[in-house]
Amino acid sequence: MLLYIHGFNSSPKSDKGVLSANFMAAHHAGVRLVQPQLPTDIEQAVALLCEITEEAKARGEPLRFIGSSLGGFFATYLAETYGGKAALINPAVSPYDLFEAFMGPQHNPYTGEDYLVLPSHREALKRYDVAAIANPDRFFVLLQTGDEVLDYRLALGKYHCCRLLIEPGGDHSFVGFERQLPDIAAFLELP
Repeated sequence: MLLYIHGFNSSPKSDKGVLSANFMAAHHAGVRLVQPQLPTDIEQAVALLCEITEEAKARGEPLRFIGSSLGGFFATYLAETYGGKAALINPAVSPYDLFEAFMGPQHNPYTGEDYLVLPSHREALKRYDVAAIANPDRFFVLLQTGDEVLDYRLALGKYHCCRLLIEPGGDHSFVGFERQLPDIAAFLELP
């Protein structure tokens, strides 16, 4: 199984989600790709991700994750909690510190859903924070220094002991993501 986890206000229909699905279909069709649309409620989102991961683990499937932005935060929690390997794309390190700017009404452009970001969401995120990486060999972290949403240096600090790819420039979407998919697949040991 490969679990692709999208970021805040995003979707499996995002550019990275579509590129990942197309790459998997073309090069690793035997791997079950799971790309859920996450609920906007943090507890529900984590419950869904844990359920998918636990079911895969019960079937004896190797656990593999790709997480983008907030999805990288979730993928870190899953890989450290359940095992497996994770590729993190411009991951959020402490997203609860950024939530003040997003409190209140939000609109997901992919799903058309309107919802509220509440203080309880920030508190829920804190419960899933991995303070320090205990298993650095599980992570491949891809960062672009031009990320306009997240300070890449925070991720560099947290994941300094992990495999890193740091590209100058770029942006939060990770410009040229498709170029990295073969290396991500190799790191995740996709058959």
